[in-house]
Amino acid sequence: MVSVANDETFTPPADSVLWNKDFLIGAATAAYQIEGAIHEDGRLPSIWDIFSATPGKTLAGDTGEFACDHYHRWPEDVELLASLNVGAYRLSISWPRVMTIDGQPNEQGIAFYRKLLTALRAKGLKTYVTLYHWDLPQHLEDKGGWVNRDTAYRFAEYADMISRKLAGLVDAWATLNEPWCSAMHGYGTGHHAPGKKDVVFATQAMHHLLLGHGLAVRHLRANDPQAQVGIVANVGRGTSTDSSAAGQRAAWLFELQHNNWILDPLLKKSYPSALWELWPGAEPTILAGDMDIIGTPLDFLGINYYFRTNVVSDGKHGYTEVDLEGVERTQMGWEVYPEGLRHLLVGFHRDYPNLPPIYITENGMATDDAVVDGEVNDQQRISFLNRHLAAVDAAVKAGVDVRGYFIWSLMDNFEWAFGYERRFGIIHVDYATQKRTLKRSAKLVTEFLAQRAAQ
Repeated sequence: MVSVANDETFTPPADSVLWNKDFLIGAATAAYQIEGAIHEDGRLPSIWDIFSATPGKTLAGDTGEFACDHYHRWPEDVELLASLNVGAYRLSISWPRVMTIDGQPNEQGIAFYRKLLTALRAKGLKTYVTLYHWDLPQHLEDKGGWVNRDTAYRFAEYADMISRKLAGLVDAWATLNEPWCSAMHGYGTGHHAPGKKDVVFATQAMHHLLLGHGLAVRHLRANDPQAQVGIVANVGRGTSTDSSAAGQRAAWLFELQHNNWILDPLLKKSYPSALWELWPGAEPTILAGDMDIIGTPLDFLGINYYFRTNVVSDGKHGYTEVDLEGVERTQMGWEVYPEGLRHLLVGFHRDYPNLPPIYITENGMATDDAVVDGEVNDQQRISFLNRHLAAVDAAVKAGVDVRGYFIWSLMDNFEWAFGYERRFGIIHVDYATQKRTLKRSAKLVTEFLAQRAAQ
């Protein structure tokens, strides 16, 4: 059994960047994970509605039909968020909620986001809005989804429409959340919606996701010129217990497919050639001009980080994942490895001369939290946050331009294929009653931010 540091406090060192009031600290959620109300006000079915309702696809057969009922309880949630003293809220727009099947605005769905964003602004919170957090309208998946190039154009039309409707209410737009997960888990492994299993589908889907991103950036800049524009990538640290050349190449390949597959086209306008050694025959169809569109300069890069993966060579052209023993893990089974975040940030700073300012747009952990006598004592999460924020601070001191950090997540929610069992929130949600309870982590973050504001 691995001992876990049970931090009682959340107090960064005096020289930490976290004491700088310009360093943004916020909390994050995603539409499908919290909103519920999937049949209301003209919302169309999404790929996650269909996938999660398919037997055997999610833990316990859970779906996002009700989730945290945020669609109806958003005023309460805004009050809770504001009470935490955070400076910003990262949320996503549900594409099927705001656009009709023929590509017209759904004004009822748009009104929900306009009210929400207006209320957040009234509380003094900055708004970081993601356009696509995995809930593709099912009618587009029926035509091939992200494997179909046309979906990139439909995404650009969505970005154009919604940025016109919400212009002036958003501080920063992110086009996509974690295209690696959308492409690989959605079309390569089948773990996520729409559940396809073909690496050729995955690489083509990735290209169209990134193409859609580049096309959308141009609309966002034109329609809402005061807002920043970026993208959010999930990154992973790969290491190997095998010190041989083959073992180290395996670790390099892991990071290549997890990180460079996304960052190289965005920042170098090319895919890493070694990808096609890893996945022979899986090169996507790329048309003239695509890479210039994808490589449109960014105002910021969102980085989501959770864990390290240990790998060894598979004896061929790839690698095999091998779990390390005796390491601290979360409820998800993910290793707690803060050093990986520092290492990756410093590496990106070194490898990409045109790296834009970075926000850590997701970092957090799942624990099996329960309310006991009205309290939720999530000490492992407090320790997790302390250590990962120390890693961010170390990266900043090494010269990396990191400007903010968003805790994942604001509240417990629908954790995709893992349903409602895995709790990432700093606010506990009783799904039977929808009662919200601040966990100890939320209270300590609130106290720290109050101290910082009082300086």
